[in-house]
Amino acid sequence: MAPDGPLRALSAPLPLPPIGPGAAFRLRWKRRRLLWRAFRARRALHPRTDRTALIRPGAILCFSVMRNEALRLPYFLAHYRALGVTHFLLVDNGSDDGTDRMLAAEPDVSLWTCTRGYRDARFGLDWIGWLLLRHGHGHWCLTVDADELLVYPGAPERDLEALIGDLEAEGRGAFGAVMLDLYPHGPLDAQTYRPGDDPTRILRGFDAGPWRAERQAPLGNLWLRGGTRARAFFAGRPSRAPTLNKIPLLRWSRRYAYVNSTHSLLPRRLNAAYDGPGDPRPCGVLLHSKFLPDAPSRARTEKARGEHFHDPAAFAAYYDAVARGGTLWHEGSLVYEGPAQLEALGLMSRGAAGAFGETGPSPRGRKGAPGGGPRAER
Repeated sequence: MAPDGPLRALSAPLPLPPIGPGAAFRLRWKRRRLLWRAFRARRALHPRTDRTALIRPGAILCFSVMRNEALRLPYFLAHYRALGVTHFLLVDNGSDDGTDRMLAAEPDVSLWTCTRGYRDARFGLDWIGWLLLRHGHGHWCLTVDADELLVYPGAPERDLEALIGDLEAEGRGAFGAVMLDLYPHGPLDAQTYRPGDDPTRILRGFDAGPWRAERQAPLGNLWLRGGTRARAFFAGRPSRAPTLNKIPLLRWSRRYAYVNSTHSLLPRRLNAAYDGPGDPRPCGVLLHSKFLPDAPSRARTEKARGEHFHDPAAFAAYYDAVARGGTLWHEGSLVYEGPAQLEALGLMSRGAAGAFGETGPSPRGRKGAPGGGPRAER
């Protein structure tokens, strides 16, 4: 499959590609190196407020690295508390907007600060890797960015404890999700957003596809692209489009290691937990609130910092396009209505066992535009 072929929707399972004993041996050593990096990274983290003594057996933990997220933090915390997160283990990477002070005051947050380079720490994975290694073992752990809000069939009435109970009843230890970009109707910086507001009140639009997915050897990680940013910013080079598959929720083991954000893990068998949109197994959606009104100014800042891509210069045009604050809405946009709509579109699933109870979602999204998300071909 050519790396810049046409995007298409998904329909068939994507099994892990076979590998030989040599590749398996190299992956085992890679995992050990990543765990060693995480262990060494502990020295870069400075505890600001360590409340981990409050963590009890069975606690659901949330891990994240943040920088200048004061705008999104109030709703982020409220959203995950409502879903049943027990404790937040967060790293502040040099914020100057008060993010660290806000977090330090929260009774269910343990906060570490770090001023070292985000890119040099594998985009924060070394820091999160240490916290997962030290505090996550045996717990269900949710690893997300500040602009990612997890939803799944039955949410928010069905909390994470109920979701995890269903996953464990099916013998599953991991839960995958597609990252779904939400955007406003009109220019990116023309909206008004106040901290604590539900971002979906102004980020009303989304693209239900198309998608393109394949598995990469030797890890067997899914490589899913498509949706809004592939259409708006990478139409000519879809291979440059962001990877949209994530495995954010796992019953963590100290033997596990994230390899590339939460897109891929070791041991490699964990990557088989999610096949992308159309997967009939339990899976969810990460609502991506990147395109709040601060998106253009953040794009200018992050372009100058050069901390978010292996080759930041290759994405200069992308940063410039976001910084211009244009309009992402188009004739194919759907209006976001809630998790039931995303389930009906095939973007997430309650699983073959019909977990989370019964709902009656409408089969199509309300139109700002033509809707529907057909099950596609893989």
